[in-house]
Amino acid sequence: MMRTMKYTVSIEIALPREKVAQLLADPAHLPKWLRGLVLHDPLSGEHGQLGTTSRVVMQMGRRKVECTETITRREPADLREIPKTNVVHFDREIVGEGMWSAVRDRLTEAGPETTLWESENEYRFSGFLMKLVGFLMPGAFRKQSRQHMRDFKAFAEQGKDVRESTD
Repeated sequence: MMRTMKYTVSIEIALPREKVAQLLADPAHLPKWLRGLVLHDPLSGEHGQLGTTSRVVMQMGRRKVECTETITRREPADLREIPKTNVVHFDREIVGEGMWSAVRDRLTEAGPETTLWESENEYRFSGFLMKLVGFLMPGAFRKQSRQHMRDFKAFAEQGKDVRESTD
């Protein structure tokens, strides 16, 4: 039997939605805010575009975790001049040993110069070890998602780079 876990986290960013979408979509910026990123390398397709599959390696403490990420939704495809009523969607599936995950990110205009980033996360665990981790440490996944969002906010608003941080 597979164990499933779902949660949603959100954050407000003091930048226009179009600028937030462009920063999130730019692969050159990933190492600046995605704490623990070792590698994010497209295997097929163009980085960040619908259908692109990438090899992702993250450093989690003393462990390196490798997975495959597939972009399952990106709307709109062109991130310039997005109509104010549109919601920006970035969805992806992530598959690793003993784990499948879907992340559904939505960017909405919270104000003229403010963006609400909502991230809906779903995890399915298989294999004894990953089921155990999912059961014993569900809060760790939510905590990590929130940390990534806070790191992105600090990068987007203040230019802070997680690689220069001491924590």
